[in-house]
Amino acid sequence: MSVAVELALDPEKNYEIVNGVPEEKEMPGARHGMVAAKLLSRLNNFVEANQLGVAFTEVNFNLGHNERIPDLSFVSASRIPVDGIPEGVWQIPPDLAVEIISPSDLHEKVSNKVLEYLEAGVKQVWIVSPEIRSVTIFRSMEQVQVFSGDKVLESPDLLPGFQCPLKEIFPATASAKE
Repeated sequence: MSVAVELALDPEKNYEIVNGVPEEKEMPGARHGMVAAKLLSRLNNFVEANQLGVAFTEVNFNLGHNERIPDLSFVSASRIPVDGIPEGVWQIPPDLAVEIISPSDLHEKVSNKVLEYLEAGVKQVWIVSPEIRSVTIFRSMEQVQVFSGDKVLESPDLLPGFQCPLKEIFPATASAKE
């Protein structure tokens, strides 16, 4: 990014870098924030209790030509550098990238993000839909698992033992506005 472009960006906003161009990451709504907080709480408690690594919210990751900011992410302990967690942008992809769908998200953009994460080496991408109260896990574009209804979210290959009933992360009523 050139200095002139950096100076023009609003420091109060988050930007992903897509094909060399800053794209503003929209501020999430209340429902989005609540779902993110609940899922992060459960994920973080599990990761810390089992010393698996670190869970994050809204952290920049360099994915080759692009820089993305997943809503939530996880980096396993074995991949954390000896000198610790970087001050700025992670130069490695996370093991897990979680995107929570907002009403303004376009299907094509979300699908492209999933593909980009997987191609960059992310082991799993979770797409969380507060509207339909589901979590879709992508291990690849061919290996997809959907959790909905009264199911319990789990990922034994990445987070062995993690279990989170969907009713614990989604609002009591699906009609609540974001």
